Amino acid sequence: MFIPKIFKHNQKGKIDLNPRVIAHYGIPSTASCLACDPIQQLLAVGTFDGRIKVIGSDTIEGLLTSSKKIPFKNLEFLQNQGFLISISKENDVQAWDLEHRCITSTLQWKANITAFGVIQETTFMYIGDEFGLVSVLKYDIGERKLLLQPFTIPVYSVSEAAGITLLNHQSVVGVLPQPCTRGNRQDKNYLELLYLGNLTLDEGTVLLAYDNGVLVLWDVSREELVLIRGYNTSENAGGSEQKDQRSDDKQEDKQIVSLCWASLDGSILAVGYTDGDIFLWNLSGDATTKDSKTGKLADIVVKLQLPSFNKKFLSFFNGTPNKRSPVVGLHWSSSGLNSDHGGYLFVYGGDEIGSAEALTILSLEWSPQKEALKNVVRVNINLQGPYLDMILLQSFSVLENTEAASLFILSSPGQLEFYDSSCLSGLISQKDKSCTPIHYRSALPTAEPHLTVGRFISVQGNTKCSVAWSEVVTAGLQDGHQSNDKVLKWPLNGGVPCHMTIPGERNIERLYIAGYQDGSVRIWDATYPLLLPLFTLDPEVGMVKGVSVTGVTAPVSALDFCSETLFIAIGSDSGLVRLYNLCGNCDETNLLVVTETKIEVCDQDQGKGSPLSAVFNLVASPVSTLRYTNLGTRLAVGYRSGQVAMLNINPPSALFLRGTHPSPSAPVVSFSPAILQGSCDSTTTSDKSESHGRSEPAKELIFALRSDLHVAVLDGSNGNVICSFPQNHGKESTAISLQVIWLIGYQDEISADGAKYVVDVSEGKHMHLLPPKKKKKKSESAQINDHCERNWDGVDRSSNSAQSTADLQILLCCTNVIQMYSLKSVVQGSAESIQDVNLLTTSCWTAIFKKDKKTCGLIVVHQTGSIEIRSLPNLEPLGELSLMPILRWTFKTDMDKSMSSAENGQIALVNGCEFAVVSLLARDNDFRIPQSLPCLHDKTLAAALDMGSSSTQKKNKPAKILGGIMGGLKASKESETPEPEGSQNSIHSSLDKIFSRSPASSSEASNVSGEFWSHILRDFQHAGKKNDRKKLFGGVILTPETKPKQRTDSPDLTSAHAAALDARNKLLERQEKLERIAQNSEELANGAQDFASMAAELKKKMKHRKWWQL
Repeated sequence: MFIPKIFKHNQKGKIDLNPRVIAHYGIPSTASCLACDPIQQLLAVGTFDGRIKVIGSDTIEGLLTSSKKIPFKNLEFLQNQGFLISISKENDVQAWDLEHRCITSTLQWKANITAFGVIQETTFMYIGDEFGLVSVLKYDIGERKLLLQPFTIPVYSVSEAAGITLLNHQSVVGVLPQPCTRGNRQDKNYLELLYLGNLTLDEGTVLLAYDNGVLVLWDVSREELVLIRGYNTSENAGGSEQKDQRSDDKQEDKQIVSLCWASLDGSILAVGYTDGDIFLWNLSGDATTKDSKTGKLADIVVKLQLPSFNKKFLSFFNGTPNKRSPVVGLHWSSSGLNSDHGGYLFVYGGDEIGSAEALTILSLEWSPQKEALKNVVRVNINLQGPYLDMILLQSFSVLENTEAASLFILSSPGQLEFYDSSCLSGLISQKDKSCTPIHYRSALPTAEPHLTVGRFISVQGNTKCSVAWSEVVTAGLQDGHQSNDKVLKWPLNGGVPCHMTIPGERNIERLYIAGYQDGSVRIWDATYPLLLPLFTLDPEVGMVKGVSVTGVTAPVSALDFCSETLFIAIGSDSGLVRLYNLCGNCDETNLLVVTETKIEVCDQDQGKGSPLSAVFNLVASPVSTLRYTNLGTRLAVGYRSGQVAMLNINPPSALFLRGTHPSPSAPVVSFSPAILQGSCDSTTTSDKSESHGRSEPAKELIFALRSDLHVAVLDGSNGNVICSFPQNHGKESTAISLQVIWLIGYQDEISADGAKYVVDVSEGKHMHLLPPKKKKKKSESAQINDHCERNWDGVDRSSNSAQSTADLQILLCCTNVIQMYSLKSVVQGSAESIQDVNLLTTSCWTAIFKKDKKTCGLIVVHQTGSIEIRSLPNLEPLGELSLMPILRWTFKTDMDKSMSSAENGQIALVNGCEFAVVSLLARDNDFRIPQSLPCLHDKTLAAALDMGSSSTQKKNKPAKILGGIMGGLKASKESETPEPEGSQNSIHSSLDKIFSRSPASSSEASNVSGEFWSHILRDFQHAGKKNDRKKLFGGVILTPETKPKQRTDSPDLTSAHAAALDARNKLLERQEKLERIAQNSEELANGAQDFASMAAELKKKMKHRKWWQL
């Protein structure tokens, strides 16, 4: 993760910052391309800003971030290998390790990469560039490095072999290994696992497409041309009938923009062009033979046009096409496992310019000889936004002889839709025209429904809360209150969750609570990066029919949660306040509806117990803020009308409803409660209190801040305004937050006048009360309840030194200024600040964070997206950073409404469809990363598939997959344990031999006289044959007498010790033999290198000599 430069200004209170993304959910709005690993069941989404989103099951997601904010052009998995290859716009080839979520190797390509393709079941990949050069890269898993192979296909080699003119700047726009038949594979599981997403490929031949329309099928093993196709093929093949047939067409190159195979055996190639045409090229050997005799172009190509539904779109080089959009997307799926006479072509583009965004599906049926199409059916899929990419997920069934294709469509901005095979079949058959796709929904939805408010809450160290939540989760599973979205099942199940995230095996330390536009509220366990849903609160569940309560489904506007009582309060735009008792008895069926004038007790439906305990309908104004006070026994409610209400939780009732000013108009934006023991009047002293023989009752103060910078101090018991004062920081300044803080944490403070304050600033909780340390009987008002006192058993009461009330301060944050006030001076009516900081840019959100459980800093987020860290109480700047290097986001309006913070500098943010948790402090690892991260690569599945495929191939001995390669290679002597033909290791080994040699030397050497090279090879072998054999066998030449004899049974060993010694000796002998063989192999390799050097010198010497001069 990129770490921006931090500017330190306060060395005494220095805080180390290391901003990084802890958790991320949702698809970025800058999404651009797709890639799929059908074996591991993973989907990757590349973006325009250098990020890659990896999606597995419906709860497993991962975010990979490049150091450069540049778009990705290509994205491909090394299937079942655990690696992802990306190509950036700056032509950086990067290999990503999915297990460790990092880049393992980067290779800067010198030319502009215009084509890219990974060879299936291998770690080899083709790269085509703007100069017509096709190169090969290999990712070495052992070395974790991208290696450039010697093998290349230069454009001049293709030009010479084909007898046509190809310029050096002719770009390669497509590289496709040619498919072949599946042979005799009959294992159903192997097929379903291994061939879920792609065709079986014959890596011996590769299709090269150049931007001028030329198509070349090249044999990489023999390094020769197989055939050539293209728009100008007829000009090179000759034939008067061809030229006459094309006399009406424009004699110019057609630029290729997309292509794909359109048959199982690689005989049909679909090509999309910039002018909207789609050509289906016949690449079979029969078509090639027929073409050379008859010269009919219609026998090798079929042209498709897609103008509109009411026009004929199938033609054979006749008719004048209208202006149409380029065909930028082409994918194909067969109609059956063994059927090669039909299939479905998925097309984006080719329609008339100005048409609606739609994806076209063509059902194609070929004639027996594939010279013409018998039937074509067209179906359109309307898109939700501009098209970005698509990918097919295919599955095969050998027993049913069927092939099913599912479709992923990516559209802007970051919308991912999935059409399963049954849905596509219904659309194509026109039996189900109202097919509804599955829209990707993150584990934490932010757009559907729209998230309006969020709270990130830490309950770390609160054992009571953690145990209570465990009981809540169990009750939720039994009673059906747990989250259960009614959506279709997500098709992918990739990734492995960490054992730490399994429900029941972890203590809840953090919660994330989100309110939505439909009035619902959802709660997640945010202890680890993998968020687990705990509870869903439906606004209509628990409501009683016949009760006149309006606005139940109004958008949620405010939230608060009490970790002591497990009560959650929900405020809405309609003015309703709902209270849920999450740890209560859900069998209770009483619901209290409280209005300003009455309390109505209603019975809920029998058998449908709900945690909803009370509904308050006091003011027809949106709720702007909520705050639990007095250890969760009361709830302060602020309205946008400027009014304040105090609610009693048990029993539910409204204590008061007051305005913060005689003419309230601005909304209340922040509360900060405190409980005062003693009088707050400056004339009141402790002696005066003692003269009456008793201590004065405790008084709870509510500090209310309105958006117009008006501060009101209210009596928490009756709502009386103790004092109020307006702040004037300019007409454009707006209040953000107000908090009463004491930087040492939980402490008691006794002022000189006998007044005593107790402050708890963790997580923005309410203030607590401690009675004076005097040997007097407790007043009844000071005894809140036994529960309160039990919760204060951990408070440090050892300090007897009295502190000044000036140490208890009020932090006031506005859009352009931050101020500190003394609580005592504010209560006594003085509005003189003790610290003032004018901000250079407009801020929109603030939060306090801790270090070592002590309040030490302030986070200020500006509308520009920058984050400023300041110390407390001095407000000195400690550092500055930006959201852009961390999240690649731009700050949007109202983003601050969904921002929330827990302790230790962790911030939860929402941007469109994305949700993220960012940690700012360097030493913060509360989420236990990387141990708690889900694994994006299933090693067990990969190993099982490798073992299954190897055993199946050894048992069934299937036909060779690499027919083109194996036919071009000379037979070698069998080793003691040969690899099964067609196995993954065999494929990789064969390709390694091909791509590790230099094609230039071998092609030129093949043009020299065979007798000359035979003579040279005979001399070389005669000179080194005897010595090499001696070296290979340790100086002993094998004869019939010296051949190793068959091993006989070992003699009986009388003891276990003797057996161990015998085994040890044999192991040592085996190790010595292996070392000797390795040494001999190295000597042979050196000899081969000497031979290659000699051959190069001979080639150079004989380069300009004619054959009669040999």
